[in-house]
Amino acid sequence: MKLTGVVITYNEEANLKDCLTSLDFCDFLLVVDSDSTDQTKAIAQDQGARVLNQPFLGHVKQKQFALEQAQTDWVLFLDADERLGPELRASILALKEQVEPRHWGYEVSRKSFHLGRWILHGGWYPDRGIRLFHKEHGRWSGYDPHDKVEVEGPVARLEGDLEHFVFRNLSHNVQKNDFYSSIMAQDLFAQGKRPSLAKLLLKPPYKFFECYLLKAGFLDGLPGLIIAVGAAYSIFLKFAKLWELGQNDPKSRP
Repeated sequence: MKLTGVVITYNEEANLKDCLTSLDFCDFLLVVDSDSTDQTKAIAQDQGARVLNQPFLGHVKQKQFALEQAQTDWVLFLDADERLGPELRASILALKEQVEPRHWGYEVSRKSFHLGRWILHGGWYPDRGIRLFHKEHGRWSGYDPHDKVEVEGPVARLEGDLEHFVFRNLSHNVQKNDFYSSIMAQDLFAQGKRPSLAKLLLKPPYKFFECYLLKAGFLDGLPGLIIAVGAAYSIFLKFAKLWELGQNDPKSRP
């Protein structure tokens, strides 16, 4: 199996070296950058990656563009803040030695580190998704920022975890909630969705209940509580911003 490791980036100088180091067994490395202003491109080149610049198209379209540039049939996608854990790396190396893999895609579990610990509850783990697949049988789909891989044909699961260093700190978490809630609100608005008072009132507290109690976020201690509150606030922001978009739309005015 010839394999290309693929990463999309924007100002990822703090993360990229460790990410690409965990992919050093790949036959090729491809970094698709979105006009970074830091040392991201230089770091990628130093690690032996082929670097392409592509202004950001959105999460789904950017990754699909990167897929189409890969030099091999098999691709392995990581985000810049992710690393292959030792067991997952061993699983992929064993698969790479096979003459012909029996599946067209391979699903992995992702484990995220936040607030000083690995978060194992609250819906954060195992957070499974397909990351290794044959490019002729797979494509990126979903909706921004929740991209996912769809594979036509048999899919198997690999042992081990993808390690995700999701936020630098709590302030970074808040910034990302603000950023992603804007994207989700704009996507809903483009689909013709409009907010309701019921969703604004009921969705956020249900999200807290789901994360903290139904999905046992309380087992992650105080970080689990903070994460559940943040998730509820992110949902509130999404619907509040959807309402704001409607208010600013000339078509919505009487």
